[in-house]
Amino acid sequence: MELWEAIKGRRSVRDFLDRPVTRETIEHLLEAAIWAPSGGNAQTWRFVAIIDPTEIKKIKIVSPGLLGDPAAVIAVCQDLVQARAKGGNLGETFLAPIDAAMATQNLLLAAYAEGLGACTIASFHRRGVSRLLGLAEGIEPILIVSLGYPAQLPTAPARRREGVFVFGASRE
Repeated sequence: MELWEAIKGRRSVRDFLDRPVTRETIEHLLEAAIWAPSGGNAQTWRFVAIIDPTEIKKIKIVSPGLLGDPAAVIAVCQDLVQARAKGGNLGETFLAPIDAAMATQNLLLAAYAEGLGACTIASFHRRGVSRLLGLAEGIEPILIVSLGYPAQLPTAPARRREGVFVFGASRE
């Protein structure tokens, strides 16, 4: 798939077909995620993939933003202890969330290239998700990605260009 096709074609999908996503496919998506940029090359991200429908239902209870019935859910987490050790306060509070977001974007583009639909979710109870996933102390979920074969692809909303591009010191 051509890069611009993936960038412009990827949509947030919340309506999924009742069709499983293979472990091999999820591993392929996670491989894309770990090739994202990472501040200071810290790579303090951790990923937890959930494919058991019962476990996904439990995650949905503490995640109001997790809509539809995805075949898989991936928790994009950060080891904040390690992030602090590698980058101080900046590593923990600033770089770790940005790194998680960049890894998530790679994952989303890879999912689209594989014919999957995905949606990034930030509306969830962090402590609840941490407990359900059995995350170690210091490992925090930053984002959740729902994943599955799309029942339909939403149309792309218009993109605003006016006043978005600025070159140099121009403030117009």
